[in-house]
Amino acid sequence: MDDKSRTQGAASASDLIDARIAELGDWRGEMLARLRELIRQADPDVIEEWKWRGTPVWSHDGIVCTGETYKSAVKMTFAKGAALDGVTSLFNSSLDGNVRRAIDFHEGDKLDEKAIKALIRAAVVLNTSSASSRTRRKQ
Repeated sequence: MDDKSRTQGAASASDLIDARIAELGDWRGEMLARLRELIRQADPDVIEEWKWRGTPVWSHDGIVCTGETYKSAVKMTFAKGAALDGVTSLFNSSLDGNVRRAIDFHEGDKLDEKAIKALIRAAVVLNTSSASSRTRRKQ
């Protein structure tokens, strides 16, 4: 079993995400697979999880983002998106909340892969700096 995957029963989270991509069998599966690849490239230490009855989640010292699929969109939700500085112009969904921000991708959308990777890295930095702060406070 992959060390970077948490398990649910006998199947790893990575296996469950593979299965979700395969079962979609259309542009949404292709988009989710490409986003997953960008997440892994941006943060090779990311942990894949399977939460909330079927949502792919990528974590590094906390949730970085989720990959939800809907009939007309693949949604990449950043758990602490409202707190991210810099590459936030990608966000086009969940803009009114105090914490999360999301990007809705639709069929035919061209990905700004460099900006997506920068956003993922910024989310990881925010998580790791928050984790460091929590550790220091407990000491």
